[in-house]
Amino acid sequence: MTDEPARRTPSRWAAPPRPVWEEKPSRTGLAGKGLVLLLACLAILFPLWIVVVTSLSSRRTIDEAGGLVMIPKDITFVAYQELLSGGQVTRAALVSIGITLVGTLFSMAVSVLCAYGLSRSGSLGHRWILMVLLATMFFSAGLIPTYLLVQSLGLMDSYLALILPSAISVFNILVLRGFFMGISPELIDSARIDGAGDLRILWRIVLPLSRAVVAVITLFYAVGYWSAWFNASLYLNDQDMLPLQNVMIQLVQKQEAPVGLGQAIKTGELSGLAVQMAVMVMALLPVAVLSPFVQRHFKKGMLTGAVKG
Repeated sequence: MTDEPARRTPSRWAAPPRPVWEEKPSRTGLAGKGLVLLLACLAILFPLWIVVVTSLSSRRTIDEAGGLVMIPKDITFVAYQELLSGGQVTRAALVSIGITLVGTLFSMAVSVLCAYGLSRSGSLGHRWILMVLLATMFFSAGLIPTYLLVQSLGLMDSYLALILPSAISVFNILVLRGFFMGISPELIDSARIDGAGDLRILWRIVLPLSRAVVAVITLFYAVGYWSAWFNASLYLNDQDMLPLQNVMIQLVQKQEAPVGLGQAIKTGELSGLAVQMAVMVMALLPVAVLSPFVQRHFKKGMLTGAVKG
């Protein structure tokens, strides 16, 4: 017999030791994380709550609160009814929807085709085209040459001026290219052997396997078009052609009240602040509704597309 303690033979089913950063957090750590997340949620949701409540408040409630309303009282939908009853705001919302749908479809079509071509190593001049695209991420002509180009093409006071100058994002193309390069080459080669062309391969094989990254990039383009206002302020002079974001800026800055609302505000039927908050809610609503449906694709789409290739 020896005095040495018997060594325990590790079980083959025992879990391997976890590193320090993967150890189970303590109750204090969990409570601290929960508190930080709660404060972050409040910092995000509290301003949104104020905007929504103010847009649903009557003029008397807003006057009693001295401005923004935090506690709902005398809820009314008059501001939304007036905004959606026709006029400049309704027309601007339809313009924004149309630009977002057409622009997103055009941007995705060009980006997917470009990314697929650059992901194929045997495509003609793909390296030089890739270098040119990368150069545009670091060097640009600037605002004045872009404005002169749009003017020379006759796109002033045209909805194409809101789509074409910002139709392509090189970053989005690179993310799509990285994802496409991660698809098994054997799968594509087998499709070629069966007689499929590039467009058929892209439509039937590549895109179905790339739903995550396509959903994420589509959301990026859609949010960009919906939130854009700078191009409209540069290239559109007709007030009837302005998208929703530009009308919202006019309301917030009190430059010009939409047709049909100015008299209602002057007579006391509506509060100008309620109208401003209602337009903000209308501008935020589509993004808030669509984001949860695409949220589950963000991690897979962005990480896989950025790492592979």
